[in-house]
Amino acid sequence: MNKARIVIAGAGYGGMNTAVTLSKKLGPNDASITLVNKHDYHYQTTWLHEPAAGTLEPDRTRVKIADVLNTSRVNFVQDEVLEVKTDEKKVMLKEGELEYDYLVLALGATAETFGIPGVHEHAFTKWTLNGARQVKDHIDAQFANYNNVEDKHEGLLTFVVAGAGFTGIEFIGELSERVPELCKTYDVPREKVRLFVVEAAPTALPGFDPELVEYAMNLLESRGVEFKINTPIKEVTASGVIVGEGEEIKAETVVWATGVRGNPVIEKSGFEAMRGRVKVNPDLRAPGHDDVFIIGDCALIINEEINRPYPPTAQIAMQMAKTCANNLIALNKGSTDLETFKFDNKGTVASLGGKQAIGVVGSRKIYGGTANFMKKMIDNRALFILGGPLLTLKKGKFPF
Repeated sequence: MNKARIVIAGAGYGGMNTAVTLSKKLGPNDASITLVNKHDYHYQTTWLHEPAAGTLEPDRTRVKIADVLNTSRVNFVQDEVLEVKTDEKKVMLKEGELEYDYLVLALGATAETFGIPGVHEHAFTKWTLNGARQVKDHIDAQFANYNNVEDKHEGLLTFVVAGAGFTGIEFIGELSERVPELCKTYDVPREKVRLFVVEAAPTALPGFDPELVEYAMNLLESRGVEFKINTPIKEVTASGVIVGEGEEIKAETVVWATGVRGNPVIEKSGFEAMRGRVKVNPDLRAPGHDDVFIIGDCALIINEEINRPYPPTAQIAMQMAKTCANNLIALNKGSTDLETFKFDNKGTVASLGGKQAIGVVGSRKIYGGTANFMKKMIDNRALFILGGPLLTLKKGKFPF
């Protein structure tokens, strides 16, 4: 009997945890497992606001795949996925192709621009490890150049964050904490630096507890952050952003954090999707495709309590990975009795830079140092699940 060929596309939280679980629970004679990813590393996406702002070394977020994955059990292919041909059961790569019996699509997300002109041309949109490096280098260069140019024009040291969701708030929190250090290093008067957060929704951190939102905004405003809430961005230009009824904020740095859509490969491969996300079956398989699982940012699951999709987070991706792996194991054993995915929300914590954070754990609201400690423990837990105590000790955050 031929071994089932399981292909996992993407080494984010969903793909990596699926691969690790399968490598532990399936024997070498049970299945052939292949993980394909563009890079030879996994990176902690939820940490990227820190290296982007320059408060964490980029390499701290990176985990070499070979360091946590049993490569004698999982074949790793470093390549870029271009398309899935479901009728041929093939994954088309930049440098070849892979055939599968079962496929897991965990390809992550790209920035959602909502059709606003100028975003890709004039804003930083890539929330990847290399994208974070690019933002950090640009910020440093803006400060370094300030005293070396004659035209100290408006916008030179103005930083606009588009979007006041988790990513935007966490990034501006880190940047606002670092600005005094940058000003001191490069002899820049603090009053020359302006920080904006622009949000189209009626509130920052939409869906978050209003009391915690108020705490976060007050803290960030005390560091000089200016909020423009209920103010849509109409256009991004070479000199800044056009907002509201035509107001221009001149800025040479626009960081795009308005949300994400699923990987373009999803729609290119013919899956029915909304903003690149597939409304998956309860067992996480794509409708009409019993051999394809879709997890992470490319999967759409409705929270029936509020009749809205769950936001794509690391927490839900990791839980999907567990269900997906268990269902693949069941299918490999010939069972059709598959698990139904149920999201267990263990809480949400947003960092605000420095030793500040806000969050909800269970029914309890937490602030400041307590929330900051909890945020670091959540980050460490993700490392522990992926690579055990050794990875946690090597890459973890220890607030002592």
